[in-house]
Amino acid sequence: MTQLKPKELRTQDAEKLRQRLFDLRSELSKLRGGAQRGVVKKDVGNIQRIKKDIAVVLTIMHEKGIGE
Repeated sequence: MTQLKPKELRTQDAEKLRQRLFDLRSELSKLRGGAQRGVVKKDVGNIQRIKKDIAVVLTIMHEKGIGE
């Protein structure tokens, strides 16, 4: 998965943004769990990318006045 582009996210509606946020948080949870168990050591860099993507989605949602 590549870095999310704010320009693309601004064109999406509220429901798609909420779904994207849910998906990212689920993926982050899976990666964190795997990292704690020592299963996915090579994917630890993805955790930081996903956290940044979550921040971008939340920023766009707040710009649009959409709650979580």
